[in-house]
Amino acid sequence: MEVGRLIWLVLSVMVWEAQALMFHLEPNQKKCLKEEIHKEIVVKGEYEINVLPNQRVDLMIVDSTGHHFYNREEIEKGVFSFTADKYDVYEICFISRVPQGMRGGRHEVFLQTKHGVEAKSYEGLGEAAKLKPLEVELKRLEDLSEAIVQDFAYMRQREEEMRDTNESTNSRVLYFSLFSMCCLLGLATWQVLYLRKFFKSKKLIE
Repeated sequence: MEVGRLIWLVLSVMVWEAQALMFHLEPNQKKCLKEEIHKEIVVKGEYEINVLPNQRVDLMIVDSTGHHFYNREEIEKGVFSFTADKYDVYEICFISRVPQGMRGGRHEVFLQTKHGVEAKSYEGLGEAAKLKPLEVELKRLEDLSEAIVQDFAYMRQREEEMRDTNESTNSRVLYFSLFSMCCLLGLATWQVLYLRKFFKSKKLIE
């Protein structure tokens, strides 16, 4: 039973790692893919773009502050790699450039990215440490389980932060409601006293 679960988990990881993305890039357009990445996570990617006459495609990877991690012009096929220096939203952008006055064509872009455990080269690790294939897979699963635990810990931390924010917001709303109610009661009391004084001055009431 445990062996079956282990094999199923290994196959699931292998299938998940094989996922890729293909999309179209219109002439003189820019298309970016965004992803949240944790600090000190290695990101690797592979891309391939069909070549069109007198057209080019540039590739750049930036974070939310505009810091560039990767820049290439006139790309066709290649790989990239970078390490996230902080938790942030990173953008992988493909930019089509067509000469002015020329009608351009549509590019087909193939992109495959891996990060964290996926980006590690376990084949090289196995050869260096002289590990058997099963030991390499167990090492991969161990790293994957650690990554999952870290993700759950991060999600729990975010949940606690959101809960604290909600509690703080609820407290502020409650205090503001009480303050508004006091203001309304004070205004109503002042109106009653003012009208009573006004009617007395006009001798409309005793």
